[in-house]
Amino acid sequence: MPDATKTRILLADDHALVRRGVRLILDNEPDLVVVAEAGDGAEAIEKARTDEPDLAILDIAMPRLTGLQAAVQLSSLQPDLRILILTMYDNEQYFFEALKAGASGYVLKSVADRDLVEACRAAMRGEPFLYPGAITALIRNYLDHAGDGEPTAKTITRREEEILKLVAEGHSSKEIADLLVISTKTVERHRANLLQKLGLRDRLELTRYAIRTGLIEP
Repeated sequence: MPDATKTRILLADDHALVRRGVRLILDNEPDLVVVAEAGDGAEAIEKARTDEPDLAILDIAMPRLTGLQAAVQLSSLQPDLRILILTMYDNEQYFFEALKAGASGYVLKSVADRDLVEACRAAMRGEPFLYPGAITALIRNYLDHAGDGEPTAKTITRREEEILKLVAEGHSSKEIADLLVISTKTVERHRANLLQKLGLRDRLELTRYAIRTGLIEP
């Protein structure tokens, strides 16, 4: 019978060695227990359904679905699930994307042994967990945009995000159409919409954007 006093954790990272190390840190705590592991974002969503964790810890760069894409879907499917992003990237863009995706905190792998346990407990208390660099980024972002009325980039749809990821991974329009079971013409239309919405010119710029926003690894 599961121990109701322990926070049940889903751990998603595509590197088994990383999962093993993080699991050792978490399972060593009296109030935390890893109940499920996943190797990519899509598997994380499946495991969240079947294993009913209280908290999901997601790596950013994973196959099939990134941690950010999985976080968006999990926030929608299971609003009570708390989410932490665990990443090697000390990157403002990823940090802000993580907040938009519904994450409670952003923890760097380089200091996971120091910060992760406290981040888990903060998330379960309903408090955000931010590493020092993230706090600086938040303050700078606020000061940069306070009162200047800067227009925000147009939001891209989930389907456009899927296509952006596949384009950036080097797939042709025909391959993307086959993978998503849609017509090549529909893929081309989505691609044109993406370029227009994001103010980009070609596949290279789409790929750079996908790397900056954590959709694919550099």
